[in-house]
Amino acid sequence: MKREVVEKSALGVLAILTGTGVLLLLLILGSVIWKGGPALSWEFLFEASSDFGNAGGIYYQTVGTLLLMLGAALISMPIALGTALYLTEYTQSETVKKVLRNLIYSLNAMPTILFGLVGYLFFGVFLNTGVSWLTGMLILAVMILPTLQVSIQEAIEGIPEKYRETGMSLGLDHLAQVRSVIIPHSWHGMITGVLLGLARAAGETAAIMFTATTFSGILLPQSWADPVPTLQTHILVLAQDAVNSAALTKAWGAALILLFIVFILISFSFLLRERLKMEAEL
Repeated sequence: MKREVVEKSALGVLAILTGTGVLLLLLILGSVIWKGGPALSWEFLFEASSDFGNAGGIYYQTVGTLLLMLGAALISMPIALGTALYLTEYTQSETVKKVLRNLIYSLNAMPTILFGLVGYLFFGVFLNTGVSWLTGMLILAVMILPTLQVSIQEAIEGIPEKYRETGMSLGLDHLAQVRSVIIPHSWHGMITGVLLGLARAAGETAAIMFTATTFSGILLPQSWADPVPTLQTHILVLAQDAVNSAALTKAWGAALILLFIVFILISFSFLLRERLKMEAEL
């Protein structure tokens, strides 16, 4: 009897905690939609901003954000894939594997402001890339690298042993197995890691605020050395103008678009993961 009471009490506490989390999420989503919805229009989405963001739209900020994310994905993908293959296919020492994994997890837990500071010192100053979208892409690539690497590694480790045995029976050497068996059957992990990493990167402001982006004076970068406008900086600057209702409305509208981008990335990550995983298991 006492055990049943404890179990029901624990179940009730878990239900309350779950409901609280769901309620907070709905409250945040509802607030962004309610306050950002009035700003949405064709002009808001496809016109350039003007009057320091108080007029016009967010077209170039949206394009700039997508450019940074795409560049970060292209840079981090081969590095993450190589790291995952090295840990799973070529490293025999369990101690080395453990140390490298702990370093990767530590990198994932590092505060984003440190990515911005260290990234600017290394890329912007030491490599002389300055405040530019190249610097921003490199910093975001480092930020999403742990998420991408762990996702690919889990996908590789989850490949059934029968596929490896089949490759060996066909006379494939190690490199041929990696190329013909391991990589094709871990695509779902790569896609998931990229999209989830980009979903995280889409919300980062501190890491790119003083290393890659600008609020006004530029539409799109014309060279690697130019900064790029982003939604994150646009929202931050407009939100500071609390006495201007028009600026706040546009800040909420930009936040809604950024939230929509993150939602699309997360949704596609789950859908593509399941589809590619099923194809890999056929």
